[in-house]
Amino acid sequence: MEDLLQVGVITQTHGIRGEVKVFPTTDDVNRFKKLKKVLLDTGKETLPLEIQSVKFLKQFVILKFKGYDDINQVERYRRCPLLVTREDAVPLEEDEYFIADMIGMEVITEDGGYFGTLKDVISTGANDVYVISRNSRDEVLIPAIKECVLDIDVKAGRMKIHLMDGLV
Repeated sequence: MEDLLQVGVITQTHGIRGEVKVFPTTDDVNRFKKLKKVLLDTGKETLPLEIQSVKFLKQFVILKFKGYDDINQVERYRRCPLLVTREDAVPLEEDEYFIADMIGMEVITEDGGYFGTLKDVISTGANDVYVISRNSRDEVLIPAIKECVLDIDVKAGRMKIHLMDGLV
């Protein structure tokens, strides 16, 4: 399991006073209102940042970090992910999972046969869709609905599915 979870990506600066525009990668953008600190992944290091203010602009979140008061201080952080620790993550409801914990899971059929590996999760609005890699070239899309996904065991790294007619 991942210790750090991504909540957004800095897309660009916003104004000249050190604010950044963030594309949220979390289900609940309002979680930024309660968030006090994040970790900035520069690719070379992880910098702890304290959030000073939060605003919303269309589908983006505008963040101001304490101690960063100039556009030149934040401009180099474009395309950098913002992470939180598990303690700062949003509590999960029953049958909810962090995508980072699911990627790479072994996928088996209801009769116990190996089916593939969970490669990606696509959010469609109505329900998520699981991208399952069968081999290096073949991918199958499975809707994340109770009729198809019978069980998810994050600790074991395994998902059990029912293949409905027409899915494969």
